[in-house]
Amino acid sequence: MQSPSAAHHHQRYLYGIVMAGIGSMLFSGKAVLVKLAFGYGANAETLLALRMLMALPLFWTVYWWEARRKPMSPITWIDRAKIFFLGFLGYFLSSYIDFLGLQYISVGLERIVLYLTPTIVLLISYFALNKAISKMQWYALVVGYLGVFVVFIQDASSGGAYAWLGMALVFGSACSYAAYMIGAGEMVKRVGSVRLVVLASSASAVLSILQSSLYNPSAVFEQANQVYWLSLLNASLCTVIPMLLIMIAINRIGSPLVAQAGILGPVSTIFLGYFILSEPITWLQIAGMTLVIAAMWLLVRNDAPRKRSSDFKKSDDLDEVEPLN
Repeated sequence: MQSPSAAHHHQRYLYGIVMAGIGSMLFSGKAVLVKLAFGYGANAETLLALRMLMALPLFWTVYWWEARRKPMSPITWIDRAKIFFLGFLGYFLSSYIDFLGLQYISVGLERIVLYLTPTIVLLISYFALNKAISKMQWYALVVGYLGVFVVFIQDASSGGAYAWLGMALVFGSACSYAAYMIGAGEMVKRVGSVRLVVLASSASAVLSILQSSLYNPSAVFEQANQVYWLSLLNASLCTVIPMLLIMIAINRIGSPLVAQAGILGPVSTIFLGYFILSEPITWLQIAGMTLVIAAMWLLVRNDAPRKRSSDFKKSDDLDEVEPLN
């Protein structure tokens, strides 16, 4: 029979896994909502502006709630400038070119490419920061990119040259977010994850609204009602809520286990694409997805520390968790 302490840790672990899995699936639904909005005539610039406009009050509500729980220390203007740049990389540029890429490829391929972000972080760290890569990590990289190529074959057979464009755009999105993750890893120690996410998303909102206004000043007011509802779902159900779930899950069980639960993201996206967008599911796609998931599992297994159950006991302070888009 388990002791009360062991039972508490087990319950905390299970709740963390569930939160991570649900958060990953909700994040993945973003691509489906964007695809649906494209069907009503919306463009990437307008959809990004609407998403950030609607998410911004929710982000600041989270910030207000966290500030009441724990006073936050002042930050310098230099830090604000760095956060603005991180918001440009991780929330504006990454999201914008991802939305552009979704016009040309399936939601399944988009999510699988974005799922490779940890491998891009690894490569940037290797080439730019001179960090070593183990033999197992190199194997994971090869397997992961082979899996993406297998899935891409299906999209290329139907999309032709446009599939190459979509693939390049989404991969660029993953690279932009990987750069954000590297920069945010250092910044979060000084400003806290909640404040970093809120300020970076605010910077993205300003940039996306400015971009949409330059493209078409009245576009955000002239969309079909369905576009506004889809954008609201995107901002809340597929942006802010999963962000909170993932942050809490990292706090409870740690990043490696959250990354493992993240395999539900690409899996759920492929099935959502099938049921909602009528995108086909083929054995080629399943094979490629399996390779990518196996690659991520190898990376997580290689990096994860060997933890006992007591290691999952963490503080409830959200400032100790990592930022996540």
